Amino acid sequence: MPKPTRYRLVATAAALLSGAVHAQVDPALRDAAQRAIETQPEVTARLNALRGGEESIAIARAGLRPRIGLEASAGRTSDRITTRNPEGQSLNQTGVALSASQLLWDGQGTLREARRSERERVVRWYELADATEVAALEAARAHYDVLRFRRLVALAEDNYVQHRYAHGQLRSRFEAGVGRGVDLEQAGARLALAESNLLSETANLHDVSARYQRIVGTLPPATLAFKTLDGTALPTSAVDAITGALRDNAAISAGIEALRAARAGAQARESAYQPRVEARVRTGAGRNFDGVPDQKRDTSAEIVLSWNLYNGGADEARVRQATHLLNQTADLRDKACRDTRQTVAIAYSDLRKLAEQQQVLDRNTVAIEKARDAYRQQFDIGQRSLLDLLNAENELYTARRALTNAQFDHAVAQARTLAAMQRLTRELGLKVPAEQPMPGEDEARMAEDLPARCPAEVVQLQTAGREALDDRAAKLIQAAPPLKR
Repeated sequence: MPKPTRYRLVATAAALLSGAVHAQVDPALRDAAQRAIETQPEVTARLNALRGGEESIAIARAGLRPRIGLEASAGRTSDRITTRNPEGQSLNQTGVALSASQLLWDGQGTLREARRSERERVVRWYELADATEVAALEAARAHYDVLRFRRLVALAEDNYVQHRYAHGQLRSRFEAGVGRGVDLEQAGARLALAESNLLSETANLHDVSARYQRIVGTLPPATLAFKTLDGTALPTSAVDAITGALRDNAAISAGIEALRAARAGAQARESAYQPRVEARVRTGAGRNFDGVPDQKRDTSAEIVLSWNLYNGGADEARVRQATHLLNQTADLRDKACRDTRQTVAIAYSDLRKLAEQQQVLDRNTVAIEKARDAYRQQFDIGQRSLLDLLNAENELYTARRALTNAQFDHAVAQARTLAAMQRLTRELGLKVPAEQPMPGEDEARMAEDLPARCPAEVVQLQTAGREALDDRAAKLIQAAPPLKR
C-alpha cells in the first residue's frame, strides 16, 4: 500500500461542501442521487449518530471540569450517647451547603476517555461519508436500471410486434390454402414466447421503478435520457483504482479511526490501577448544621486520595476485554480493506471488459439484423423456412438485449468504481450532510494504523491472448480437409 500523505477525504469533503456542479452530469441522475442522500434513512441515521458523537465528547470532557453542587436540607435527628446523655437528645436541623470538587489525577482515565470520544466522532463522520457514497451509488444504479428496463420493454414490444406480424401473415396464407398448419403452430408458439418475454420485462420494469421509489423517495420521471458519467474521472489502470480506493475509501478510514478509538479506550481502562486525587471545597450554614448542636456555619477544604486496591479482579478483566476488542477492531479494519479491494478490482475489471464487449455485441447485433432482413426477403420468395425466420428474429432480440445490458452494466461499473474510490458524490456535484471535514493525521501516525493484511495487489490472469487464439484457429483451418466441389 502506498504511503499516504493525509486523509484525502478532507479535500474531498471540501469539494463536496462547495456544491460544485459538473456540467457534463445528467441532471436527472444528479437530482436522484441528491434526493437519495437527503431522504434515505441510512444517511440521516448516520448524521444523527455523528451529532450524538459530538455530544459524547462534551460528556467526556465534563469530567475534566469542576463539579459544583448545592444542597439544602431540613430534618430532625435523635442521638443517644450513654456516656454523656443517656436519655438521648433530639435536634431540629436546617442547612444549605455549596460544594465544589476538581479532579486532579485519575491516571489520565478521563482524558483518555475524552480522546476516545473524539476518535469515535471521527468514526461517525467517516461512516456518514461512506453512507452518503453508498446512497449515491444506489441512486445511480436505480436510475440506470429504470432506463435499462424501459429499453428492454421497448425491445420486447418490438419483438412481440414482429412475431405478431409473422403470425398474421402465416394465418392469412393458411386461410388462403397456400400455407401449412404446422407453420402456423410454430408461429403461434413463438408468439406466445414473445408475449411471455414482454410480460417478464414489464414486471421487471415495475420492480426497478419501485426500488427507485424506495431509494430516491419519488417515482422515476416519465422521460429519462441515457447519459454515462464522465470517463476522464476514472482511473487509467487497475493499480491506480485499487491504490486510490485503499487510500480514500471512507469505510477503511472509519476502520482506522475505530482502531484508534479502541486503543484510547484500552488505555483508559488501565487508569483503574492508578489512585484518584480530588480537591474538594464545601461551605454551608444553617441551624444545628450537619446535626451538630448550635453549629451555624461550617467550611472545609481538603485533598482526597482514593485508591482501589482490589475489587474482585474486575479491573484486570476489563483491561483484557479492551485488548480483545482492540484486536477485533483491527480485524474489522482489515476486513473493510479487503472488501473494498475486491469491490474496486471487480468494478474496474467490469469497466474494461464491458467496454470491449459493447463493441463486439454491437457488431454482432448489426450482423444479425442484416441476416434477419435477408432471411425475411428469402422467406417471402420461398427460399427460407418459417423456422429460419423465427430463429433470426429471436436471435436479433437476444443480441439487442445483450447489447443493452452491456451498455447499462458499463454505466453502473463506472459508478461502482468511482464510489469505491470515494469520488462518485464529487463527480456528481452533490451536497453532503456532513457539517465539517475531519482533521487529518500526520503521515507516521496514519502509517502505523493502515490495514496490515491488505496489500494493494492486482489480480493477474494467465490467459491466452487474442492473437494466440487466432493463431490456433488459423492452424485448424489449414489442417482442415479441402472442400469437395
